[in-house]
Amino acid sequence: MEVENFNNIYQLYYNKVYRLCKGYFNGDIEIANDATQEVFMKVWENLATFRDESSMGTWIYRIASNTCLMYLRKETNKKELRLNELPDVLSESDANEIEDKLKKMYNCISQLEPSNKLIIMMVLENLSYQDIAAIIGITEDNLRVKIHRIKAKLTNCVQNGKF
Repeated sequence: MEVENFNNIYQLYYNKVYRLCKGYFNGDIEIANDATQEVFMKVWENLATFRDESSMGTWIYRIASNTCLMYLRKETNKKELRLNELPDVLSESDANEIEDKLKKMYNCISQLEPSNKLIIMMVLENLSYQDIAAIIGITEDNLRVKIHRIKAKLTNCVQNGKF
C-alpha cells in the first residue's frame, strides 16, 4: 500500500517540484532533475513519518525548498542557462525575444534572496496564498506584501537590469 501511495504522490507532485527546482537553478535542467529525484527519495524515505499536521503538498514543498537550498550551497560552478527549444511556429525574431525575456527573468529570479525566490516560484506554480504562507511560516497578509515587493523588484530588474 505504501508503494501505491508513493506512486500517487509522485504522479501528483513531480512536475510541480521539477518546475520549482528548475526555477532555483536558473532553468538548468540537469541540476533540476537531480534535485527533483533527491526530493522524491527524501519523500519516500520519510513518508511513514508524515504526521498530517500540514497538507502533503506543503510538506513536499518544504522538502523541495530545503533540498534546492542545500544544492545551491554546495554548487561551486554555475552552469550556463539553457532553455528548452522553442516551437517551430515562432519566427526567429519572436523566438529570440521570448528567449531574451526568459533569460532576464531567470537571471532576476536567481538574484532574489532564497526565501523570496521560493515565494515567487510557488506563486508561479499557482499555489494558494494560504499554502504558501504555511510553507514559509508567515501570515497571508505578510505574504501579500512580500509578493507585491518581489514583483516590483522583478519588474524593475527585467526592465532595467538591476534591482
